[in-house]
Amino acid sequence: MTPARLQLRPAAAAAALASALVLTLTTAPAAPAAPAPESADAVAARTGAADARLTAQITRATSWETGYGADVSITNDGATAADGWTLEFDLPAGTTIGSHWSATMTRQGQHYRFTNVSYNATVAPGGRQGFGFNALGTGLPRNCTVNGLPCEGGGTTPTDPPTDPPASGTPVDVNGQLEVCGTKLCNEHGNPVQLRGMSTHGTQWYSQCLTDGSLDALAEDWNADVLRVSTYVQEGGYETDPAHFTALANSLIEQASERGMYVIVDWHMLDPGDPMANLDRARKFFTDIAQRNKGRDNILYEIANEPSGVSWSRIKSYAEQIIPVIRGIDADAPVLVGTRAWSSLGVSEGADESEVVNNQVNASNIMYTFHFYADSHRDEYLAALSRAADRIPMFVTEFGTQNYAGEGANDFAMSQRYLDLMADKKISWVNWNFSDDHRSGAVFNTGTCADNGPWTGTSSLKPAGVWIRDRIRTPDGFSTD
Repeated sequence: MTPARLQLRPAAAAAALASALVLTLTTAPAAPAAPAPESADAVAARTGAADARLTAQITRATSWETGYGADVSITNDGATAADGWTLEFDLPAGTTIGSHWSATMTRQGQHYRFTNVSYNATVAPGGRQGFGFNALGTGLPRNCTVNGLPCEGGGTTPTDPPTDPPASGTPVDVNGQLEVCGTKLCNEHGNPVQLRGMSTHGTQWYSQCLTDGSLDALAEDWNADVLRVSTYVQEGGYETDPAHFTALANSLIEQASERGMYVIVDWHMLDPGDPMANLDRARKFFTDIAQRNKGRDNILYEIANEPSGVSWSRIKSYAEQIIPVIRGIDADAPVLVGTRAWSSLGVSEGADESEVVNNQVNASNIMYTFHFYADSHRDEYLAALSRAADRIPMFVTEFGTQNYAGEGANDFAMSQRYLDLMADKKISWVNWNFSDDHRSGAVFNTGTCADNGPWTGTSSLKPAGVWIRDRIRTPDGFSTD
């Protein structure tokens, strides 16, 4: 990717352009930090490097107070194709790689090795391939090699900023009406996108956390693409006052829309776990919401938060009754369908994604939802999401770094494994939750909402809030080509 294809919010665009730099890297004077042994594949690739003449350029497309995002371009200036590549570099102490995409990564100390994945292995003569990463910390790569040979260039001194600045605009400005294309969510240009953002807590409890100031911070300081508005059905929610909670949802949709974010309208059914138990209420709610918002191009409808204790066939039947209600009013908005066992693709009730893959909802422009809590939902869940995303459109509309109740210790390592997978497969995600609830999964310290902030920066955030803010506010890779 080129810097011009990294989309930034208006508030961040000027700063990003000022900090954008190109690093053409070669061996720096400092010694490598305990490099990992060279693999047989790297040795084999290096033997053909003279013919392939691979070079590498790292572009820091933007930066923020705790790190930066970079694109890596690998170019073949030779006359023969390069079949596979490995790029390595060192980072100074205090800087690490937080996430990466379109490559596999291994690490030994401060030495990082990135290897191609299946779809970008071959670099044709005159062609290029690439990958990207987000660094936590401000230290720059050094001792760069590609296929065992130094990356060409004149050291680690940055050059002038790229002449073509990153495109500015809100997520909705840049992407327009979204639609499902194959297994991906695509923008109006037909390019796959990954949305990243936050979910409200139940609006019957924490509407005081959703203020002009907090929503400004979410859009401009966090750089979120999407807000999920969670309207609980029970537990003091919609069933107690349909008109009030419909109006509240509409108000939050309007406020998020004014800030250029996408909005997921979440029908937060939870207990009872059978979506049919609230079928008539769902019809009424989605009719009212769609009638009010049918002219917008930033709405996604999530029609069943976490079904449980019922078969997939029953959930599918519910979806095939609710989707026509929405489509009759708003024909273009994507619809998100909950899956069995608390939207775990059935894994939490002993099934797997095959029940959905082999019996899909009879509707177009839909995606299926997956929820995970990293401390509880381990490799079996991660593997199911990975397999499903290769077959059907997936959207992670809720996740946390804690246990399944959204509380307890944070497992950031497991969470990062999920985020890496979702970046690689362009699975959009939303974190739970944007409130000051006492549980560790709420991003704000208890009392922040009553005190009306502060909303920007990290002083009011719990550890999970600091972690997820860093990962939401990194640059979006929205393509408008």
